[in-house]
Amino acid sequence: MSRKERGVALVLGSSRGLGKMTAKFLAENGWAIGIHYKENEKAAKSLQASINEAGGQAAVFGGDLNCPKETAHVVANAVKNFGRLDVLVHAVGPFIRERKHFIDLEQEEIESMVNGNFKSALYAVHTALPAMRTSGHGRVIFFGFGRVNEAPAWPDRSAYAAAKTGLVSLTKTLAVEEAPYGITVNMVCPGDIIGDNKEKRIHEVLGTKDEETPRGRPGVGEDVARVVQFLCEPQSDFVTGNVIHVTGGLDVIHPVSKVKE
Repeated sequence: MSRKERGVALVLGSSRGLGKMTAKFLAENGWAIGIHYKENEKAAKSLQASINEAGGQAAVFGGDLNCPKETAHVVANAVKNFGRLDVLVHAVGPFIRERKHFIDLEQEEIESMVNGNFKSALYAVHTALPAMRTSGHGRVIFFGFGRVNEAPAWPDRSAYAAAKTGLVSLTKTLAVEEAPYGITVNMVCPGDIIGDNKEKRIHEVLGTKDEETPRGRPGVGEDVARVVQFLCEPQSDFVTGNVIHVTGGLDVIHPVSKVKE
């Protein structure tokens, strides 16, 4: 399938981490890529150069997705640059690894969790949908966490969990509303993929043991990117409104607080 047939994918939060690996994997499979960054323009342009040098097509768009206007501008600029938008991957969202009770969060931390993980998705999709409707097809993919569809209690992760749980409702609602226009909406939920593993390939960790994950090996960025690529395929148009776990069987939710008093 040619790149023209594949279309354009804008990956929000793709200068590093899971978003970066997703962008690279989609580019390798023929998609023109919109690379988004908030602060690290150097990293974004480095990824752009590597994609273009490999024969792909990539453009860079900067913006703070905590700001509604900047979020809309990022998406609108991508549509203007490529002349279309077929895939929107929302791979952004701050996460505080330090465990904190809700009462101990600063107001700025709460706002960051809600704006980055939830509101930015609302504004980005709201801007992207008209372009997708015009072309008669599209793919919207959010990132969540394991068991998010259950709206579980996640002690020490209150604001983050609340924001991602809100995205589940948005996923399912948009899946119904946009299905007649050929647009699918799904959520991919990575396991506890941390550090450098976010940008690694599966072959790089084969033979590496992970006692916490039932599968027995660490999860990597490619695990997530492969699922995203599947959802982007034209023939995946019957898969919508789903929350798909990519966790190796790991349950990331702990029923009690682990904050050290």
